[in-house]
Amino acid sequence: MNINPLLQIKALGQSIWLDYIQRNMLENGEVARMIKEDGLAGITSNPAIFEKAINEHHDYDDAITSLTHRDTPPNEIYETLALEDIARAAELFRPLYDESNGRDGFVSLEVSPHVAYDTQQTINEAERLWAALNRPNVLIKVPATQAGLPAITHLLAAGININVTILFSLERYRQVVDAFLAGMETRVAQHKPVDHITSVASFFLSRIDVLVDKRLDELVQITGDKSVSALRGKAAIACARLAYQYYQQWIRDNRWQSLSSHGARAQRLLWASTGTKDPAYSDIKYVEPLIAKDTINTMPLETLNAYRDHGQPAVRIEQELDESGSLLEKLHQIGIDLEAVGEQLEGEGVQKFSVPFDKLLERIKQW
Repeated sequence: MNINPLLQIKALGQSIWLDYIQRNMLENGEVARMIKEDGLAGITSNPAIFEKAINEHHDYDDAITSLTHRDTPPNEIYETLALEDIARAAELFRPLYDESNGRDGFVSLEVSPHVAYDTQQTINEAERLWAALNRPNVLIKVPATQAGLPAITHLLAAGININVTILFSLERYRQVVDAFLAGMETRVAQHKPVDHITSVASFFLSRIDVLVDKRLDELVQITGDKSVSALRGKAAIACARLAYQYYQQWIRDNRWQSLSSHGARAQRLLWASTGTKDPAYSDIKYVEPLIAKDTINTMPLETLNAYRDHGQPAVRIEQELDESGSLLEKLHQIGIDLEAVGEQLEGEGVQKFSVPFDKLLERIKQW
């Protein structure tokens, strides 16, 4: 009998989460089956995911109709539906959360993309959502914008679980780690417990390759130098491998060891945006090379199904480390600065969530 590759990943120490949520899947037993048979350990959501679930399915029609008859504003209708789904998912994952002593079984809900550049509004919304859900196995998603960084520190110090999202570059990842450590240090200094607080840093991958590949193709057109095409499809994995190296570095540092002695849990890296966007690449491109202990991969349903079908799990994340470093240097030499790429993708990432969020509210308004 063949062993499910997703369960093999679990045995290697990586947690598999689903980057999708839909009410019917929560109610018909599909998520419960995936927890049991695939070792599914969590769910992530975002405004684009909710827009897709609500607009493309009829699971929510009755609830929206009922709420509109009560003259509920569109944004409150969205939030009501989202909170109901997240609460239901958190209940399904609660036994896993308890069994794993808080390592797994998390469900993530994102603050509105419209507050991504406002620290105080981010704090206010995160605190409100956290209080409304009132469950220990929920993560509130906060974008890793410059305005988001102090919000992350504040919220962790307040004892709120945080999923740091829209993260695209190594330098910003270092800043995220610093924000995490500062939040935990504030809490320790206040003599408050830290052993129950969870945070993950969601490093987005496929979008890096989409943008870098586009620029490489443009360079070929401009210069006629086809050799740069050999760099296509390599930037995201290289960034992920180097981010994991930094993770291993900071968890050995005295600053973290001091927090760990108080029972703090390390902020795990989460590989996000792992659905392959270029059909020329493998449909499990952002899963196979990045299996590593104490990391998470949140996959769209299509990617998760593909990996179950033909994944070949092994720990490969520390392969080609020298090549990863030299790749970034090669890209820089031809005018592609991955920190600048990250800045552009951050802005586009906020926009990619704002547009479907507004589209959903407009649809509800016209119900």
